[in-house]
Amino acid sequence: MPVKKRRGGPLARLKRWLLGAIAVVVAFWAGGIALFGVLPVPFSAVMAERQLSAWFSGDFSYVAHSDWVGMDEISPWMALSVIAAEDQTFPEHWGFDVGSIQKALEESGGRPRGASTLSQQAAKNLFLWDGRSWVRKGLEAGLTAGIELAWTKRRILTVYLNIAEFGPGIFGVEAASRHFFNKPASRLTFSEAALLAAVLPNPIRYRADAPTGYVLSRQQWIMRQMRQLGGEGFLKQHRLH
Repeated sequence: MPVKKRRGGPLARLKRWLLGAIAVVVAFWAGGIALFGVLPVPFSAVMAERQLSAWFSGDFSYVAHSDWVGMDEISPWMALSVIAAEDQTFPEHWGFDVGSIQKALEESGGRPRGASTLSQQAAKNLFLWDGRSWVRKGLEAGLTAGIELAWTKRRILTVYLNIAEFGPGIFGVEAASRHFFNKPASRLTFSEAALLAAVLPNPIRYRADAPTGYVLSRQQWIMRQMRQLGGEGFLKQHRLH
């Protein structure tokens, strides 16, 4: 009588379970990259994280929301301002600014911080959680490579502008423009776009409706960078708007 082979003990079963879970997560992310390459993003992982955190803390008035708009419905100044403020090599790189990453590591003593391109921020905001760790950075790198391969730069910029956090519960440039300036994102002026971009490093601490001296000085710096990049001509040259 043939003897049935054992399928392994608890460790083998755990390994199979982990590999299966990883495969499911990877498939989910791959599907998300394919889907959101053409369809509007209804919500992001960071939005879900903020909403759940508010509920768990007892704040049921908090509502994380974003009003999706296409790039044609966003002021070109807004697109230019985030590039000037966050990632001036965005049109040329493949998702990573190696020079900035090396500099950030040297300044931080090897701890994961800063130096994120717009592509990395879009990947993190859409699929991952907030915070700093090597695990999250590693996952972010893989997702960034995925969206760089699957999406155009214009699409990456569109998704980023629609899910970026501009204040408590305020996600996306359309919601931010209507909240802070009572107008659609298509009508944002040069200085208004720079002000919104100025709060992006920490939209919980910095506020567009009550800008500190630091935020105002950063706004002025961003406007200078926007002019130096070449204004709307920069966006047309790289087919970003």
